[in-house]
Amino acid sequence: MTGVAIIGAGDIANTHIEAYLKFKDRCQIVMLVDRLEEKAREKAEKYGLDCEVSSDYMDIAKRSDISLVSVCLPPALHCQVSSDLLRAGKNVLCEKPMAPTLEECDKMLDAEKAGGGKLSIVAQNRFKPDVMKTKEMLDRNLFGKIYTAFISSLWWRGSHYYDLCWRGTWEREGGGCTFSHGVHHLDLFLWFLGDVDRIVSTLANQNHLNSEVEDFSIHTVYFKNNAVGLAVSSLLHHGEEQKIVIDAEKGTIELPHKISVSRQLDNGYPEPDDEKKAELEALFGEMDSPVYSGHEGQIEDMLSSIENGLPPFVTGAEGRRTVEFITGAYQSAFTGQAVKFPMTERDLFYTKKGIMSKVVKFHEKTVSVESFKDIGISVGGTL
Repeated sequence: MTGVAIIGAGDIANTHIEAYLKFKDRCQIVMLVDRLEEKAREKAEKYGLDCEVSSDYMDIAKRSDISLVSVCLPPALHCQVSSDLLRAGKNVLCEKPMAPTLEECDKMLDAEKAGGGKLSIVAQNRFKPDVMKTKEMLDRNLFGKIYTAFISSLWWRGSHYYDLCWRGTWEREGGGCTFSHGVHHLDLFLWFLGDVDRIVSTLANQNHLNSEVEDFSIHTVYFKNNAVGLAVSSLLHHGEEQKIVIDAEKGTIELPHKISVSRQLDNGYPEPDDEKKAELEALFGEMDSPVYSGHEGQIEDMLSSIENGLPPFVTGAEGRRTVEFITGAYQSAFTGQAVKFPMTERDLFYTKKGIMSKVVKFHEKTVSVESFKDIGISVGGTL
């Protein structure tokens, strides 16, 4: 039986608690931690949990009956909290994004090595059935050479979203829609297409006046496999219609799921190749779907990783790769230059000090509240 602690009693903690409760025969939540201890107590009461509550996350390090910790805190706190608990030998499932800087990501990876536990970064979309099947189709080269890819990570958030004290600041949140929302789809972008060669980015804040950070971004991406990509992140889209499109030699595959195959007429114009499409759809349909989806899938994987002594499906290194992409995007946008990968300690934006020396505050944050009522959030989008 794996003993579990959850740090942070905000909205995302609900998702973690509900997922852990699916596996009562394999794990037990024994501690909830929040700097506002009453919030942790209210969360325990909401779910009928017979667990200890605390305002000090280091109480977890003293408990031999806790081996897995979910870190559900603002990104600026991920590094310190995760590193302290990793060095104490705990296994850590840290919410996305991994950390606001590459320097902090590397500290977390160093702590994982020092403590001997496992670090996984939440990337719940990887555990959705159509996403996993798409990855398998690409890994099996069923679409041939990839030419281009497009992601639209389109969300909508009202003005009150940035009233929360830590949101909307470079110092405490670490970025805007690219960092906090686009991270979901950028993770899949890199998972599907592989390593990036260089990136050129543009940022803007069009409609969130209580925020220093961007609410829109666009990125032209050149991959090492010669594919070219375009990624858009936004908090301005009223339908939250999110999509990934991959155009390849033998067809196009999309999320939400769609396969298209064309063949050319004598004049070069297209007509549908229904036979080839049917073959690909049949292969897609035959592929196994994960038993558990989303956060449930990732938490089940983390439990299995601990039980079987294997690496988690989403490692800390993979979480770092997504932060590297976003860091490169920010460096490109604020320096006006393309950024080459991999990024290193020599890059200006590797450290928080370097980032803060160059970023522009789009607006001044003037409204700040300590917390919101627990009224729910959206975590998965439309993929």
